[in-house]
Amino acid sequence: MTRSASRILIIGGGFSGMAAAIQLRQQGAEVDLVEIDPGWRSYGAGISLGGATLRAFRTLGILDAFLAQGNAADGVQLCLPHGPKVAELPTPRIAGPDVPGGGAIMRPVLARILAEATRASGTKVRLGCTFTSIEQDAEGVEVAFTDGSRRRYDLVIGADGLYSKVREAVFPQAPKPQYSGQAVWRAVLPRPAEIETCVMWMGPRIKPGVNPVSKTEMYLFVTEPRPTNEHVDPATFADHLRGLLADFPAPALQAIRDQIGPDSQIVYRPLEGLLMPRPWFSGRVVLIGDTVHATTPHLASGACIGIEDALVLAEELARATAVDQALAAFENRRWERCRMVVQNSARLGEIEVAGGDKEEHGRIMRDSLMALAQPI
Repeated sequence: MTRSASRILIIGGGFSGMAAAIQLRQQGAEVDLVEIDPGWRSYGAGISLGGATLRAFRTLGILDAFLAQGNAADGVQLCLPHGPKVAELPTPRIAGPDVPGGGAIMRPVLARILAEATRASGTKVRLGCTFTSIEQDAEGVEVAFTDGSRRRYDLVIGADGLYSKVREAVFPQAPKPQYSGQAVWRAVLPRPAEIETCVMWMGPRIKPGVNPVSKTEMYLFVTEPRPTNEHVDPATFADHLRGLLADFPAPALQAIRDQIGPDSQIVYRPLEGLLMPRPWFSGRVVLIGDTVHATTPHLASGACIGIEDALVLAEELARATAVDQALAAFENRRWERCRMVVQNSARLGEIEVAGGDKEEHGRIMRDSLMALAQPI
């Protein structure tokens, strides 16, 4: 078991919460995970992943499952609106020489892989359940649950996402999520043979891209400036998405545009972000993942840094003899890397919305990917 905490509660069954459960169980801790959604569902289309995420998958023991059910490839191709490739961002093979430097998978598929690994780890999972109160003293945390039960823990991990109730309860003065002025459209489509890796077309303010998520499917993503965060009628999704691609004469994109129709699986998401100032813990309650550093998807690293949080927290809990020492060490290791991802992603979005300096955009992308390749 971990040296500083043997009984641990995780609130939230998203990617970071499940990763924490898997890793803490590997160290012998007794872990409970509560998730408010009784179906433990994951919404969305595809998710792009960098080499640092695949490295984390290897640590968690789910890399083989990802490679079997998702797609891995090297490099990110950057193209002009009419088609020619102008650059390729390298994606170092940091998960190992045998593993490509990036990839993608359907979000629900990745959630299922992690959920199966969480249950197999021996984590006690309770669905349709969350906390009603958290009361702590110097020796532990007393938690009451919506099912009427109560239990005492050595540590509580808040991993309940962007609109975290744990953050609200423990840090009532914490900042709220902020809309970025940009939204993303995603659609799942058949994968043509020529799409082997992530490809992006660099328009003045609209940026479409595709990434294979399996041997037979890919997902389309299109970022769009939207000054206000207003409801969009799903009945208009297909026509709007086709309209966004109208100014991109690249043959591959026009072929994709022709496939989009009323029956297409399209997901629309306003992009929001959050970087909570330090500290990320209070007593024996610590926050991880989107709960403290929700990022826009411009660096394809939101899931990555949340899963990394879980690995680092488990390492520090195994190393330290006291919970406060472990949590301080965790925060010191994570702050700068997570700040970089959130703020650099936000800056990339600002440049895209303004139709700004493509050279700055490329430099931030390269520098960020190099930073993410470093050890955690």
